[in-house]
Amino acid sequence: MTERVILLVEDNPSDVKLTERALEQNQITNRLVHAEDGREALDYLFGTGQHASRAIRDLPAVVLLDLKLPKVDGLEVLKKIRADERTKLLPVVVLTSSSQEEDVISSYSLGANSYIRKPVDFTQFAEAVRVLGMYWLLMNEPPPVG
Repeated sequence: MTERVILLVEDNPSDVKLTERALEQNQITNRLVHAEDGREALDYLFGTGQHASRAIRDLPAVVLLDLKLPKVDGLEVLKKIRADERTKLLPVVVLTSSSQEEDVISSYSLGANSYIRKPVDFTQFAEAVRVLGMYWLLMNEPPPVG
């Protein structure tokens, strides 16, 4: 069985550190791969650019996707994930500070598995990460790899 990686697509260094702390506090030891923008996330998922040597068959267990990203925004990343046979079933959790109704609707319309607003309080955020980890890494049955 391959390592169950979490792909965090987040451009805010403070939110990255917060996520790392929350994972650590909840003893979620899965390897965290961080992409700073949408382009890097797509390169990682599809084995292109700086990730050209990566075996794309080894997909992350879950993608935690911010929406407001440089280079390629989160909704475009989600669209590209769902448009490709290799990644169309990949669990994607939108984890964003956006409370705009159109972002929620667009995310689900493009195939997001879940939409979570980032809590500003660390305790709430740590609890959200614990629940995410429990569900997506332990309870969820992933689709078979093609």
